[in-house]
Amino acid sequence: METKIINSGKSNASKALILLHGRGSNASDILSLAHHLNVKDFALYAPEALNGSWYPQSFLAKPEENEPWLSASLKLVSKTVAQIVKDGISKENIYFAGFSQGACLVAEYTSRHATKYGGIAIFTGGLIGNRIYEENYSGNFEGTPIFIGSSNPDFHVPVERVYATTNILKNLGATVTEKIYDNVGHTIIADEIERANDLIFN
Repeated sequence: METKIINSGKSNASKALILLHGRGSNASDILSLAHHLNVKDFALYAPEALNGSWYPQSFLAKPEENEPWLSASLKLVSKTVAQIVKDGISKENIYFAGFSQGACLVAEYTSRHATKYGGIAIFTGGLIGNRIYEENYSGNFEGTPIFIGSSNPDFHVPVERVYATTNILKNLGATVTEKIYDNVGHTIIADEIERANDLIFN
């Protein structure tokens, strides 16, 4: 899987934000989200998936149906985290945000590697798989603030998976704020941005 990392951050930044784009999108598009977040002093890292997709099937498919792409995508996020740490920014100052397929990848990666992060914004997404694979998730978020927002209904992300994801995140020690909006569609709305800024990027 070929990917690239776009780092548009400042060399002297003390905080970093990893942005993961949705299916059919790209790094440049998700980087535009940063203009609406309180992250002007952050280093920005936006990995990009080959052909705009982190994995080929629905996030609700059996994990093996999304291999080897899912593992490759998770490895890229891990590589990005390692690069940020190498650049001198500690994990507790690393933040994550993603939309749709990217939000699912954010949820999956951070739950598999739970530790004290700066904060996490999951815009319309949930843990990956035909069911919740609790055995994949370990560590302790140590109170990391997480915002997870989604529409009910959402064609791609059933609200039940959002609820289940929230429960896992809480069990792993995160401070989770979940917000379900009625019939807003598959998008990021202004209220989600405001809540993310208040809760995560304050």
